[in-house]
Amino acid sequence: MKVAVVTVGNELLAGRTTDTNATWLCERLDDRGVTVKRVTTIPDRVGDIARVVNEYRAEYDAVIVTGGLGPTHDDLTMDGVAAALGRSLETHEAALAWLEKDGYSRQDLASGTTDLPDGARALHNEVGVAPGAVLEDVYVLPGVPSEMKSMFETIAHEFEGTPRYRKTVVADEPESALVERIAKLRDRFDVTVGSYPGESVRIELESTDEETVEEAASWLRKRVDLV
Repeated sequence: MKVAVVTVGNELLAGRTTDTNATWLCERLDDRGVTVKRVTTIPDRVGDIARVVNEYRAEYDAVIVTGGLGPTHDDLTMDGVAAALGRSLETHEAALAWLEKDGYSRQDLASGTTDLPDGARALHNEVGVAPGAVLEDVYVLPGVPSEMKSMFETIAHEFEGTPRYRKTVVADEPESALVERIAKLRDRFDVTVGSYPGESVRIELESTDEETVEEAASWLRKRVDLV
């Protein structure tokens, strides 16, 4: 399964807010064997949201969009997703019923709070107010991290991929000195290799076959100076 993650918000692009949502989602999806192919941050503009959602829908199995939910002037994500799929925004009665059950009356809620694209499946916000939505292969989640995490856990089972296995080898050598040995490793084993230098070099090995990655890690450990 291949997925794109889109985070929406002018405050993210201005550096006023750190985008922890994308990192958290990538980790959770990776844990489930799902490959994240794109992480993109875009402004609170309907046209940008619609364009990016349409582009990524054509390329990947699902698109997860976070941020910009609610009834205020800059909460435009639902408008953008609705535009991408050619839908109108309508009051979602199930979302409204959830909020009433949580103690909100219709009079308490700002106009537009429960407006979702026509035909969307509403996602209840157990931590906040603004509902999320699923429309075909697009999942729309809140931007507040606690709300986003809680809502994602209710749909996590819908994201399934091939489990991947990892091993880490830490070498006490310059990264440039390891080039030939890493090339031999790649030729010998069907693994993905990433090297990350710092005070030492962390070499990450990954494969869909657990035995292969174990053998590759053992082979490499015998051929580098370990920390």
